[in-house]
Amino acid sequence: MTLDGRVAIVTGASRGIGKGLALGLAAEGATVVCAARTVDPSEGLPGTIRETVAAIEDAGGTALAVRCDIGVADDIEALIATTAERFGRIDVLVNNAGGLVRRTPIADYTDEFVDQVLTLNVRQVVWFLTEVVPVMRRQGGGNIVNVSSIAARTGGGGGSYLYAGAKGFISTFSRALAKEVATEGIRVYVVSPGVIATDLQDRVTSPEQLRATALQIPMRRIGTPDECTGAFLYLCSDKLCGYVTGQVIEVNGGLLMP
Repeated sequence: MTLDGRVAIVTGASRGIGKGLALGLAAEGATVVCAARTVDPSEGLPGTIRETVAAIEDAGGTALAVRCDIGVADDIEALIATTAERFGRIDVLVNNAGGLVRRTPIADYTDEFVDQVLTLNVRQVVWFLTEVVPVMRRQGGGNIVNVSSIAARTGGGGGSYLYAGAKGFISTFSRALAKEVATEGIRVYVVSPGVIATDLQDRVTSPEQLRATALQIPMRRIGTPDECTGAFLYLCSDKLCGYVTGQVIEVNGGLLMP
């Protein structure tokens, strides 16, 4: 699976699935550009990209922290440009950042709320792809992994319907893009996590709801961020995944078996 010499960008790399993936990519030899809004521990938020980079470097890997607000198109453009200029190429892009925002019944939707959810989960992915695809075309290939959710297939839990629809867009859009760029050495995939123990779940789902959900999962437990890493690493490897594109990989303990 070696990723020696590969350059990978991971968004949302300050904690959760993104941090675990950044560490996993670095362990396989990739240079990892860790992107998120939170850079320094002094900002008082749970997890920062400097902490992720420090963990990678302590293990002997190579990484770079770049502040990027995915809700700002200029930040995304700067991240792609900085990575390309610094390392000369971008072999892997993982669009991991996104979020539910909050559980909201449709009667309480506002234009501001809709814009927030769509920017966080749809617009930023499109912005990233319009920036990175030309880079990968020039260098002759690359791997793109977008992150969806089990909600894209199930419709999500109470108050998460707009988020579910946004993640459904990611799955469909990724398949369409995979067809467009397949002959150019660019492969496009989706990882679709189920219920994973992250701070996002802690914010939007009560402990009682999580316990009830765990009983519905064939494995009878909530997943961990590290248990998502293997699926990403497989999709980032040219050796293992060279004849696969446009696929959605479900990581959910058997809660959904499409």
